[in-house]
Amino acid sequence: MTDPYTAAIEAELKLLDPEVRRSPERVGGLLHPEFVEIGASGRVWDRDAVIALLAGERDARDPTGTVSRMKAVQLAPDTVHLTFDTDHNGRCAHRSSLWRRTGRGWLLYFHQGTLYDSGREEQRYSG
Repeated sequence: MTDPYTAAIEAELKLLDPEVRRSPERVGGLLHPEFVEIGASGRVWDRDAVIALLAGERDARDPTGTVSRMKAVQLAPDTVHLTFDTDHNGRCAHRSSLWRRTGRGWLLYFHQGTLYDSGREEQRYSG
């Protein structure tokens, strides 16, 4: 049996895979029925809207860019909180995901992205 940290990270990385993102069936298999996202724009997305949005990503390039600083914390026996950063051609976002273990496996229950200026962030983290 996979530990909760590894299971949540593996599932998150699947959602970041361009091939998975373009498949409504595969994305739907990773999203909790009550899934909600607060996007970097501030817009609130429900499960169906996110599935449709991701299915429309036709760009052959990786839409997620690079992923860094991924950290997992188990909040409860069936809940893992992931935090990480993405950088897509200079559009940087701090990201937060809540994964819940269900009878169907680990499903994404909530996600939020917040844009940030990478130049200012680097200065802050450099000490």
